[in-house]
Amino acid sequence: METETGRLSLETVASLCKRRGFIFQSSEIYGGINGFWDYGPLGVELKRNIKDAWWSDIVRRREDVVGLDASIIMHRRVWEASGHVEGFTDPMVDCRSCKRRYRADQLLAELGVELETGSKAEKDLVLPPGAKCPACGAGELTPPRPFNLMFETHPGAVQSEENKTYLRPETAQGIFAQFNNVLAVSRRKVPFGIAQIGKAFRNEINPRNYTFRSREFEQMELEFFIKPGTGAQWHEYWVNERLKWYGSIGLPEESLSRYVYGKDELAHYASACVDVMYAFPFGVQELEGIAARGDYDLRRHQEYSGKSMDYFDQETNAKYVPHVVEPSAGVDRIALALICNAYREEWVPNGEGEAREAEPGRPAPEGYETRTVMRFHPRVAPVKVAVFPLLKNKPELVNKARGVFESLQPRWNCFWDQVGAIGRRYRRQDEIGTPFAVTVDFQSLEDNTATLRERDSMRQQRVRIEELRGRLEEAIG
Repeated sequence: METETGRLSLETVASLCKRRGFIFQSSEIYGGINGFWDYGPLGVELKRNIKDAWWSDIVRRREDVVGLDASIIMHRRVWEASGHVEGFTDPMVDCRSCKRRYRADQLLAELGVELETGSKAEKDLVLPPGAKCPACGAGELTPPRPFNLMFETHPGAVQSEENKTYLRPETAQGIFAQFNNVLAVSRRKVPFGIAQIGKAFRNEINPRNYTFRSREFEQMELEFFIKPGTGAQWHEYWVNERLKWYGSIGLPEESLSRYVYGKDELAHYASACVDVMYAFPFGVQELEGIAARGDYDLRRHQEYSGKSMDYFDQETNAKYVPHVVEPSAGVDRIALALICNAYREEWVPNGEGEAREAEPGRPAPEGYETRTVMRFHPRVAPVKVAVFPLLKNKPELVNKARGVFESLQPRWNCFWDQVGAIGRRYRRQDEIGTPFAVTVDFQSLEDNTATLRERDSMRQQRVRIEELRGRLEEAIG
């Protein structure tokens, strides 16, 4: 796992993720498998909340976007038409001595060779004279050569070249292949979009940086079909919309940036592309790409399938192949960004006073204790509300607290905890990012109120139990 020096390391993030059940290494009891990860009880809730937020904002709250769930395995001609069979490659380098395998651009970075952003073409990646393997220090390196990133598979009982196809390396091509069917049944007019969330697979040469670059991952992609000649304005529109969306799930504007592709960096079919970048502990990296792809994809599938992809515009009485703007985001990368963004270590006063940011490597000063807190936005927090009885050995408290829990659980993912001192229970919820906690105590039995605690400020207030749901609705949504 690679990190850069800074206030937060990937080792710290990975340790918390395993300890609290966000992310586990796949097949860990057998030594693991590189580039594959399993999401635990909290991680799967975080990912589901990300996907639900995206689907709600991209599909459900819009009248010009519909959904699709295309199969992972498709006809091989889909990938021939898309250009993946011929051109979906990374340049690979091997050490002749220790047999370690590198992606050429990553190897050059390790060797201290600076590359221009986006410069990954094989012609640009030339090893310095006499370069040796960084791992063993003496091994001779092979020249860079193309390596196709798609996983092969063979549906059916016989494995042969005739029935070879691939696990999809992206979800977009299923949308293009089903364009005519969706257009016919959805009764939408251009401009309109087709959205999809699903698994994709890429046989990365060297997966690294924890879950950032994996061999199995999830994408959230929108293909927004537009009239030719309107690409520039729609591309700008979707770049702005996507940046606003990240703010709605708690990634602050100052941690995001845009990378605008130069003309020499664009794919031959694209007129514009902007990457939404996030400042991870290992550097500023891409969360999402928004590309104006022209009519390349539909025309390629029209050519290879022999089926027309024309759209008849009733307003202009003309036919054309729609162009497309594609916002494509990685669920796993967004989840990792949210975890990194949320992580805090604070010095909390034992009595009155303000919490302070902890200084790395130093113990808490006298009168303070250290707390780890995950400041997730309520919209994506895995657990929204924790409910506690003050004491577990008082049936009247437990019964009343269970009533509160059962009234809230149908609306949000809630957590029940009656074990340990109340302060320790608060700390456990802080560390998994639960934004609110409700404690039922002896006063609750007298006046039907409970203590509502807010995670970030640690402020507590008495709230009538019948008003709890409404207060939480306002804060969580």
